[in-house]
Order: sequence, then structure tokens, then C-alpha cells
Amino acid sequence: MEVRIEQSWREVLNEEFQKPYFAELAAKVREEYTNHTCYPPARLIFNAFDLCPFHRVKVVIIGQDPYHEPSQAHGLSFSVMDGVQFPPSLQNIFKEIRDDVGADVPMTGNLQRWAEQGVLLLNATLTVRAHEANSHANLGWRTFTDNVIRILSEKRNNIVFMLWGGFARGKKYLINVEKHKILEAAHPSPLSANRGGWFGNRHFSQCNNYLETTGQEPIIW
Repeated sequence: MEVRIEQSWREVLNEEFQKPYFAELAAKVREEYTNHTCYPPARLIFNAFDLCPFHRVKVVIIGQDPYHEPSQAHGLSFSVMDGVQFPPSLQNIFKEIRDDVGADVPMTGNLQRWAEQGVLLLNATLTVRAHEANSHANLGWRTFTDNVIRILSEKRNNIVFMLWGGFARGKKYLINVEKHKILEAAHPSPLSANRGGWFGNRHFSQCNNYLETTGQEPIIW
């Protein structure tokens, strides 16, 4: 089936788009967007892919599903649109970046600047019904995004996978640890972060050190 997505991803994922489960997923998503308010806006469902072509992926940050309140989600995990108040998890991400690499907390929670540097901000579920967290978790998105992770692991080398929290850590089996760098920590949400395991993880400096040792440009966090 025809999917509007960045060209390099279209080529890599073309076989995926032809599978029966994806046709069923697309039909369910269309029905949801027709009958309910859903996020992100339909044109931004594949925004993470559009901003970060397959051959440019250097880092993958896995989230669970999009923010489910108005004007937040725009297709990038943990990111919000310009002018939107930082959600608690994003606040903690910025605090760790500040403590780790010394970068000032930015004025915006829009992480498009990361995506354009090669950070694939991938939610396991790409859509959500308004005000209902995880409401699209069983539509079939996770089959798709699991296969995205698997394909990246197989076809690329030296990617940093940041797995935050138990859900993201559960994706580790999809990744070839001999070809890629895996960084694991607690989830940055206040409930998890305040129990320990998030603050002080130094993932952002560790990521850049690995990128540099493998001949890649570091990320400006």
C-alpha cells in the first residue's frame, strides 16, 4: 500500500507496508481519526521518519506512545510542539543533559533539532486517541515499530539505542549488541526518576563518546 513517508524509509520498509497486518493497522487508524480526535495530526504520524532518513540514523530513543492532550504530540517521542509547557519526563531529560554535558535547558521542548542530527525519536505506538493514554497500543503499531528496530539493527552499524524504563528495555532482544551500543536507564518520568536510576546516567555524554569513537559526529543536545 502507498504510505506517505520519507523516501529512504519507503524503500527499506516497502515490504513491511505490503504485509496484511499493516493494511489492517492502516484501516483501524483511518477509522480512529475519522470518528475520534487523535494525535498527532495525521500528517505528522511518520514525522520521526521524515525528519531522520534511514541512512542518517545515529541514535534511537524509544518512547511508548504519543502525548494525548491537545497541541503536544507531533510525531517525535518525548518531544512537544513549540510553546507547549515541558511535560515532566522532558523536564527530567533536560535536567540530566544539563548535569551531564553542561547544556542549558532550552526554551522549547521541540526536539526536531535532535531528529535533524540523526536521532530517531521513535514511539512504539505512533498514534493515540485524545485523553486516553495507550488507547492505540493494540492496533498493530508495535508490530511495525518492532520491525523498524529489527531492520535498523540488521542493516545498519554503530547506532546508539537509548532504552529508558522497563517498556523500552523490553526491546533489547531486537538489537544486535555486537553491532550497536545499548544504554539502559530508568524512565525519566518523575515516578521512576525519583526512585533512582535516571539522574546521573550520563547517557548523553556516553552516546557522544561512542559516536566519536566510531567516526560519527556527536549530537548537540
